[in-house]
Amino acid sequence: MKIDSKVFEEIDNNTIFASGIEPNSPDGIYMVSTFIGRLLLWVAVKGGDESWCIYIHWKDENNVHSVKLHGDKVIGEENIRKLVNCSDLVFTKYRR
Repeated sequence: MKIDSKVFEEIDNNTIFASGIEPNSPDGIYMVSTFIGRLLLWVAVKGGDESWCIYIHWKDENNVHSVKLHGDKVIGEENIRKLVNCSDLVFTKYRR
């Protein structure tokens, strides 16, 4: 499902609205050059100010709540768009 402005507005602030598991891979979500194939857990969170971001960390060490609180922020546009299918307008609200 594509997250457009209407869908984004209906998401409650400070909540996880998407999550998933991806392998760390140069062909997919590439976060570090070590641990290729190790699973990453990610969460997309809408903030309190109409912005949003994605946090990510190793799946075997975390759950969605710990990733939300302590994960690394995904900053590359290519990775962001691979994880969350969103409109260009919603993408502009991504907190860098």
